[in-house]
Amino acid sequence: MPITQSAKKAIRGSLKKKAFNDRRNRAMKEVIKKIEKTVKTDKAAALKLLSSAFQAIDKAAKKGVI
Repeated sequence: MPITQSAKKAIRGSLKKKAFNDRRNRAMKEVIKKIEKTVKTDKAAALKLLSSAFQAIDKAAKKGVI
């Protein structure tokens, strides 16, 4: 349990960062899974989704999530 005011503030900040990072990670994983499922049936549609996957991966890497 945090005692000082700065420790309480640090916990609030870390929880916000964790929520943001979790959203980024989840979005990235969902796009990758969607592509893996689509590539089995329709390769042309998977190629269209590929740019969105690269975008999600690049954003996650830029923010330090991965």
